Amino acid sequence: MPHSARIDKRLHGIGRQFGYRRVGHRYTFSPSCFPPPSSTIFRIVQPNQKNIMSDNQIWVDADACPRVVKDILFRAAKRLELTVTLVANQPVPAPKSRFITTVQVGSGFDVADNYIVQHAKAGDLVITADIPLAAELVENDCAVINPRGELYTADNIRERLNMRDFMDTLRGSGVDTGGPPALNQTDRRNFANQLDRLLIKLVAGNRI
Repeated sequence: MPHSARIDKRLHGIGRQFGYRRVGHRYTFSPSCFPPPSSTIFRIVQPNQKNIMSDNQIWVDADACPRVVKDILFRAAKRLELTVTLVANQPVPAPKSRFITTVQVGSGFDVADNYIVQHAKAGDLVITADIPLAAELVENDCAVINPRGELYTADNIRERLNMRDFMDTLRGSGVDTGGPPALNQTDRRNFANQLDRLLIKLVAGNRI
């Protein structure tokens, strides 16, 4: 085979791998040229695409998690076929689904937290407002957000811990610091938006 013909054949093969077919002396994009899924070189995941690649899951510190946040997570589990596991010291109402699991641990301080730390793996997403728990999970390369949609990272978790310790000191000295404000519509929207951004990466099998 002439050298030019071998080069042309090789280019044709490469073009087909990336969705192009030859028309005359030109190559045009054609989705039908893609090889079957078992040999596809890359894969594009849309935000609403079902999870068929990632084995990561979502963990919920469920005792203090607001019902409206759980409902958002239940819908996401069904839509994307992602496993959501709720861990609590008491029974947690949840819809029947093969993608939703509830774990009731024994009563005691930090029992639910310890269970999540022991079972969540790098790349998993965890929902919690517990700052010390979030700090441990961030250190273990988990993605962590609270029910208001704030993402905890290695850059901000130390500041959150310091503020928590400061507020504990004030309360210990008799100062009434009050409690967090009730979850409002803006908080719910922020949580849903942050969750969507993270789930796009989770479904794609990418590190959050």
